[in-house]
Amino acid sequence: MIFTNDKPIYLQMADRLCDEILSGVYKDDDRIPSVREYSVLLEVNTNTAVKAYDELARANIIYNKRGLGYFVTAGAREAILQQRRQSFMNEQLPELFRQMKLLGIKKEEVCNLFDSYNV
Repeated sequence: MIFTNDKPIYLQMADRLCDEILSGVYKDDDRIPSVREYSVLLEVNTNTAVKAYDELARANIIYNKRGLGYFVTAGAREAILQQRRQSFMNEQLPELFRQMKLLGIKKEEVCNLFDSYNV
């Protein structure tokens, strides 16, 4: 994984795990890699991975079964979707709209471009 400078590494790791949950790599009550496994996979310090897992546990995305590891909380995918949608609507769209206005881009142009994507 290539990390950026705009956000702490542990939050980027947490985002990656959330992406994996959203994409179906991990489903409700699936075991996720251990802290050590994930830190080795992403080539980061174990303490950084611990912070990422703690962040996700506080957000009720994952939970710990003592002696067994971390698992995806039931309903985590829906919670992630709701949080990310809200963040997108409140943080990213206003900037996009501002840029569109500055550049004279009409919403019809964006709608046509959106419709042409095969997402």
